[in-house]
Amino acid sequence: MRDINKIKVMALLLTTVLLCYSCNNSKKETYTEQDVSILWSEMAIYITQYTPANSPTYASRCFGYIGLSQYESIVNGYPTHQSIADQLNGLGDLPKPEHETSYNWLLSLNAAQASIIKKLYNQTSDENKAKIDSLEHAIQVSFSRNMTDEQIINRSIAYGRKISETIYEWAKSDGGHRAYLRNFDKNLMHPDTLGSWKPPLYAQSFSHHPLHPHWGKNRTFLKVNAALPLPDIIPYDSVKGSPYYNEFLKVYNKEQSLTQEEKEAAIWWGDDPDVSFTPPGHSYYLATFAVKKEMPSLIVCTKTYAKVGMAVADAFIECWKWKYHFFTERPNTFIPKFIDEEWVSFWPDPPFPSFPSGHGIQAASAATVLEDAFGAPFSLTDASHIGRGRDEIRDVDFVERSFNSFWEVAQETADSRFYGGIHTQQDNNVGLEEGTKIGQNINHLYWEIKN
Repeated sequence: MRDINKIKVMALLLTTVLLCYSCNNSKKETYTEQDVSILWSEMAIYITQYTPANSPTYASRCFGYIGLSQYESIVNGYPTHQSIADQLNGLGDLPKPEHETSYNWLLSLNAAQASIIKKLYNQTSDENKAKIDSLEHAIQVSFSRNMTDEQIINRSIAYGRKISETIYEWAKSDGGHRAYLRNFDKNLMHPDTLGSWKPPLYAQSFSHHPLHPHWGKNRTFLKVNAALPLPDIIPYDSVKGSPYYNEFLKVYNKEQSLTQEEKEAAIWWGDDPDVSFTPPGHSYYLATFAVKKEMPSLIVCTKTYAKVGMAVADAFIECWKWKYHFFTERPNTFIPKFIDEEWVSFWPDPPFPSFPSGHGIQAASAATVLEDAFGAPFSLTDASHIGRGRDEIRDVDFVERSFNSFWEVAQETADSRFYGGIHTQQDNNVGLEEGTKIGQNINHLYWEIKN
């Protein structure tokens, strides 16, 4: 069992650090345009982590709409770029700014982000909603302080809110609206075939029902992503030496020989929603790292968040479609039955079927769009979990990770699930392959106006 007291202490420490950070930033008198985009991304990550009943699936959906709202709230102020609304799956046109009328696009972005985050995370605490209001007010004061035309201020704020309200109304029909109220379907009939998923004894969740079994029916941001064909899978075969058996034997052998660095990777990328910002939140964090490092123009900042948000959202929808189509078992059921009855994975099982890897597919989709935006190679250091207490159960510390490219991040994210003993290499490889396709489709949207 988990050490509940230590988890509570860790959460309290993180909350204190983030509260201090939020308060310090909300009191700043001036902001750069990049600050506005970055602060709202950090707010989205914070709310994701500190809102109850969250899940990787629901969080991925939220980041998709939050990132899109960033971009669409300002794009009409940039003659080099265009709205992507009519390229998305059923969104249609968004409100247009008044012709030959002035706007402050930072005020529009500010209002749109405050509005969309509160709407998507309606269940978050009043304290968290107050943090959102505080940040919105601080940025609004900063950028309207020297403006003499109240009409421009009010028009800009109203426009940002219209954008977020229109996107939110579209979001309500995607199949995932307020899905935190139905994380588990107790009436779901579990397939009982050879190799089918079974609730494990060693798991992250107490539920014996898999998470969001209908998520794969949700509307994707891009139609082309929904049309991706079923990936190939190795057929079930428990005979020793068969390709299927060997996939699990590799997991078993790896668990017997884990290095310290592999153990550190396994816990770093766990991103349990009970104590972290979830895997899609980790991708949004990495996008923020890249934006902070490069400090591009505001339109590039917002485009980065839109691309990463929609990529991980579509990745989770497609992944969950395939997970519940194949409904495959994890090593914690196959290995004890056919290889070693006393075997237990290094990391506990998440509450859903195995194939393909959700970590792998979302990490690859994010890496694909981030590499398109910032290039490869790209050096980065991930310090997102620094400050967390030692994982006493696995006797491992949280050690920051350094990489030379976004793809290295994606590869280690996928590998970490193999080290943790909860995914086969097939799960990870297919996740990386399919996530790349999803990210490429996001890249291929017509973001810029061609001359």
